[in-house]
Amino acid sequence: MSEFWNKRYSETEYVYGKSPNEFLKGELNQLQPGKILFLGEGEGRNSVYAATLGWEVDAVDASYEGKKKADKLAEEKRVKINYTVNDLVGYSCRQNYYDAVALIFLHLEEPIRNKVYHMAVEALKNGGRIILESFDKEQLNYNSGGPKEEGLLYSLEEIVNDFIELDFVKLSKEIVELNEGKFHEGKGAVVRFVGIKP
Repeated sequence: MSEFWNKRYSETEYVYGKSPNEFLKGELNQLQPGKILFLGEGEGRNSVYAATLGWEVDAVDASYEGKKKADKLAEEKRVKINYTVNDLVGYSCRQNYYDAVALIFLHLEEPIRNKVYHMAVEALKNGGRIILESFDKEQLNYNSGGPKEEGLLYSLEEIVNDFIELDFVKLSKEIVELNEGKFHEGKGAVVRFVGIKP
């Protein structure tokens, strides 16, 4: 998969734009900055935004082309992010360390997803939160982006099962208007979730 993403991110333009995901932006704007981890961070639009708010940012992605663009965007915005190039399957992060972990349009096959989600929860301090937005299975009816395989899309039930140990703050399926670069544009079906580690 890193080849796919390196090719996509090798374009000059930011293929998902430079602005943060709207749902993530809304959630971060309500929180006191602390330590945050971004998994599958791509070109850096979300991690760089968090850094502008004063968050201490760690980010991970398998794409070195993504890191190049993220570092460039951080320089442009005059902030620092700690971006590591690593396959999420082989990555292990600090436990009980982060105030938030962001999973924004991170679409993984089920066995890998289970491992990564478990790692994300373990990375949180007590009181820390997962912030997630992903395409719902109904996204197959729309042409606004995302995987075309149902197994890589999510349902509310799967999110409940994956994060059952957290206290749920928000869980919804929504039809939204996406405007995140050329690959996320138009009406789309998303799952939005916020859960707190008790």
